[in-house]
Amino acid sequence: MTLLERSSNTPQSWKGTLPVTNRYTFGLAGERFFRAIKDEGRILGTHCPHCQKSYVPAVLFCEQCLGELDEWIDMGTIGEVHTFTIVYVGEDGSPLEIPEIVAFVKFGDGGLIHRLDEVDIEAVAIGMKVEAVFKKVAERQGSILDIRYFRPTK
Repeated sequence: MTLLERSSNTPQSWKGTLPVTNRYTFGLAGERFFRAIKDEGRILGTHCPHCQKSYVPAVLFCEQCLGELDEWIDMGTIGEVHTFTIVYVGEDGSPLEIPEIVAFVKFGDGGLIHRLDEVDIEAVAIGMKVEAVFKKVAERQGSILDIRYFRPTK
């Protein structure tokens, strides 16, 4: 039977709880990217030798030439604030006692969106150099939150 054919055995409705399970995966590039953050406290990117672009987070194919990327590079832990916003309201809609700063931190031709800390709101500026502050190794779980925040370089 093909997908276009109907079967009389196919249920027309489902009563009760539908047992749906899934598992999100990072993919090959994401796996290596997040493993480096978790295990080594490093931010990796991929580089396209044809287009001379560096991607963070890492990807397997160049968005310009569609070439496969197999050159991995250590991007360091210092990036640059490309843009930022100040958040005054929490996820639940209530006002925050202390506003948070969220920035796009540029690494190569890409970057990460993350929190800034250890900086006064008035001191944040586009172009500011910031460094990643990682959780302790034992606390890391393999996610972007293994980077606690970014702070201005000293």
